[in-house]
Amino acid sequence: MLIRIVDMKFKEECRNDFLEVFNSSKAAIAAFEGCTHLELLNDKFDQNRFLTYSHWESEEHLELYRNSELFKNTWQKTKILFERKAIASSFERLFDSDNN
Repeated sequence: MLIRIVDMKFKEECRNDFLEVFNSSKAAIAAFEGCTHLELLNDKFDQNRFLTYSHWESEEHLELYRNSELFKNTWQKTKILFERKAIASSFERLFDSDNN
């Protein structure tokens, strides 16, 4: 499993635009082949900063998504709203207290 976290900071006036883009695409992203989990997190102290937190069956599944029309269309609408460039990181889980 691959865990993908994308840290995004939006221009204040674009916050609601981003939420509209996310809300219109979240079901399709969550249903994309290989995606097993999707969350949107909002920074408690900076309302214009969001993280997407997703689980993918494999790096290959994430790459299929990143090369899809769904990603390209969603990213095109999203990246123009940024205050700063997004930071994307991939992780593998080493410990989970829920699953010992």
